[in-house]
This record gives sequence, structure tokens and C-alpha cells, in this order.
Amino acid sequence: MQTSKFPSVCALDQLLDSLGSGAARRRQLNMVRGELERALARGALPVPARRSLQRLLEEEALRPYVRLAESGTLRHRRIDGGFPPTSKPTNEIRRKCIDLLREALGMPALHLGGGEVALQPAPEAATLAALHRQLDRYLGGAMSPAQTRLTAVLAIELDTAARSGELIELRTTDLAHENSAVYVERRPQGGGAIEGEWVETSVLTRAALERWLPVRADFVQRAHGTSKLWVSLWMNHDGVLDDQGNTVIRPPGMPLEENGLITSYRVARLRYEGLRQLLPLKLERLRRAVDTERQRTAA
Repeated sequence: MQTSKFPSVCALDQLLDSLGSGAARRRQLNMVRGELERALARGALPVPARRSLQRLLEEEALRPYVRLAESGTLRHRRIDGGFPPTSKPTNEIRRKCIDLLREALGMPALHLGGGEVALQPAPEAATLAALHRQLDRYLGGAMSPAQTRLTAVLAIELDTAARSGELIELRTTDLAHENSAVYVERRPQGGGAIEGEWVETSVLTRAALERWLPVRADFVQRAHGTSKLWVSLWMNHDGVLDDQGNTVIRPPGMPLEENGLITSYRVARLRYEGLRQLLPLKLERLRRAVDTERQRTAA
């Protein structure tokens, strides 16, 4: 198991483990991981990049890293007695891996050495319908706990157009009999009065909740018990490192926090078949698209 003296690289290791990439892609990502660590050890990157993964993947740190890596300086072993520049195919793989990592954190692609970054539009009605069909296909087969939770989250999102902060506040007590409706407390952005409403659930959502709730109950039973609808599936930490690099460990089955929900969404786009083409980079873009479609059909 890889370890590092840099907290940002330790966080990167956790991210890599969560991506579930294939063997070839994981080798490429590990190459980038090793180069970044060696760049930090040389003092070649900004000091904040040592402690924060977000700062490590910012353009301010990545541009000097790429220059060093392409020069061959960050190679882990000598080739013919030296450290020659890396090849064009390797350079392209490195840039793709950088954008994959940034995308997993909800950061826009840099396309270092490429063209301009195109803004990703919110999905249209046809895309939302295709997403509905994809989720229905998931329900027709075996799913991991993470995929089961994701399917239920996305199904409820397609019904309610709830913000991430509204989704995370849902409890099992907010579900009507046989999951026929869900009660959502609308929390306007920027503040304002909280207004609750019951939203009728689709057949898809009722089926997704039927799969998720037993999985959830099993995880909650292992922890301390909670009525929150969404719970964590893995041991994690509170995200705050002390001077010794220690953090508070949280067991599986604890209430899922908003950052955890957003991260699971981003990771799922890369992990599960078909989702990258159907889901926008950010959950908020999906919410806006669903809200627009709800208003259009209600008109």
C-alpha cells in the first residue's frame, strides 16, 4: 500500500481507490501520482499543494509539474544513464489523467497543451429520458451498494429537482406509504423561507428506493443508527487533518454529508457505464435541467 508524507498525496490515493479505474488507466494514474509526489519532494510546486488535493490539482501547481514531467526530471528511474524527456504519447496520457482527476473533484478540465475548454451545457429533455432508461436498466440487474444508492439518489433527483443540500436532509420519515411520495424542504439559494412540499414519486424511484432501503438498513445497523435517507458506505474521515496528519474516523452507516453526496456523483460519472454521456459534470446542472423540464411540462 502506497503512503506519502504529503497529506495531498494521501488524499489523492483515496481518490484513486474510489475511481475504480481499469488496470491500464490505474497504471497511468499511478504514474501521475508518483510524478506529483516527486515534484512536491523537490519543492517545485506551491507549498499549499503539499496539504490540499484541491490545491495540488489547481493550474498554479499543475503547469510547473507538467513542464518538469515532460522534461523527464520526474522519472522514477534512469534510462540509458539519464532522464530523457517523456514521449508525446506519454505526455498526452499525462494530460488526460490530469483532467480525469480534476473532473473527479468537480474541477473543469485544463486541456494543458490543448484547445479552449468548452462549457458543458445542462442536459436536455431527451438526455433526461435516456438517463431514466439507464437507471431502469441498472435496476434490472445486480448492483453494488454504491450503485444502488446512486440509482436512488438520481431517481429522486429526476422527480424533485432538489438541491444537494435538500437531498442530504431527506429522512426515511419523509417517504410516504410504499414510497409513493417524498417530502422535500425547499431551501432557496442565498437564504429565505424554507417551504416543504410532497412530490409524487415515479415508478422508477419507488423501485430504486425498494432496492436501497434494505441496503441502507444493513449499514445503519452497523453504526449508531440514523433516520437520514442517505448514509455512508465506507469508513471515512471528517476531512480535517491535524499537524500530525491524523483525522477523526467515521464508520460506514453514518449520515452522508453534502460533500460526500457530491463526490459520489462525480465518481459515478466516471465509474458506471453510460453515465458520463448522460450526466453533466455537476449535480447542480442536472438539477437545473430537471427543474426546467418540470416547469415546461407543468405549463
